[in-house]
Amino acid sequence: MQHKGTVKLETERLILRKHVLNDAPAMYKNWASEKEVTEFLSWEPYHSIEDVQKILSEWISQYANNDFYFWTIELKDSGELVGDISVITIDPDTFSVELGYGIGSRWWGKGIVAESGKALIRFFFEEVGVNRVYAKHATGNPNSGKAMQKMGMKYEGIIRQSGRCNQGIVDEVYYSILKNEYFDSKRGK
Repeated sequence: MQHKGTVKLETERLILRKHVLNDAPAMYKNWASEKEVTEFLSWEPYHSIEDVQKILSEWISQYANNDFYFWTIELKDSGELVGDISVITIDPDTFSVELGYGIGSRWWGKGIVAESGKALIRFFFEEVGVNRVYAKHATGNPNSGKAMQKMGMKYEGIIRQSGRCNQGIVDEVYYSILKNEYFDSKRGK
């Protein structure tokens, strides 16, 4: 893998970029304070903009590391921040990365997560040189699995009682896409 860090990426509708401290009010308002957003995540909703500023400060300090990948999702047409997407785990032995994301409920069902994920998949296969991109979700959150499928990932299976989120210990559903599958799809195979 040739780590590049959190570089700016663009899609038809989105700009994926590094967080800045001034993002705190929008992040708090648009997704980080929403109980619905964190229902199947491992962190609780934030209670203040100051709490969001603290976590943003931590992330911003990590942008100096070229193996830290954390993007905010910005709508091109309005400049509004609607969520974020990141790499949760990097496995250098298998050249794989795990994606995680959170998006405000007002933007659910609009294909934003899938569009963001496709951009990251392209980036990781074409520029970083990974072999596998994967993601997982709690079985109680099937819409997250639909987004993973729209990214081009394939269902792998369920690992029982393997994760913890705000629902407690949960079964997790895994999806992935491999480098050869990605490049085959680009060639129309």
